[in-house]
Amino acid sequence: MDSSVLIGLAQARYVRCIDDGPLEVWPDFFTDDCRYRVTTADNYRRGLPAGLIWADTKGMLKDRVSALREANIYEPHSYRHMLGQPAILAESGHEVDSETAFLVLRITGNGPTDVFASGRYVDRYLIEDGKALLSERIVVCDSSEIDTLLALPL
Repeated sequence: MDSSVLIGLAQARYVRCIDDGPLEVWPDFFTDDCRYRVTTADNYRRGLPAGLIWADTKGMLKDRVSALREANIYEPHSYRHMLGQPAILAESGHEVDSETAFLVLRITGNGPTDVFASGRYVDRYLIEDGKALLSERIVVCDSSEIDTLLALPL
């Protein structure tokens, strides 16, 4: 199967997992030695490594989900992701670099639906056995003002 099709399917499953659950499956979209970072467009453009969320193993992603379920206290909410078509930037062997625009809506309890974040996923996928896994995802948020309620992954 074409890598762009595999990545599109992986993206759809990824956001469905975050939006509709179970969130415990979210780390399975990544390789064991993955990198996941949420940052702002300004930090990304300037090459600054700081991020609002930063993890460099699948184990750290699992810990994040566990903390969300057991330790963190936050207002109950859910997301609805809207994705653009993934753009393939480079392919080399089993690795594919892509970029995908996103818009995330946040639904809080019985309250309103608000635009929570917009930006792009800057990804590196490992394609093996007909499956695309993220070895790196940098979530580049357009705004430098990020809501403090960034509990769920983007």
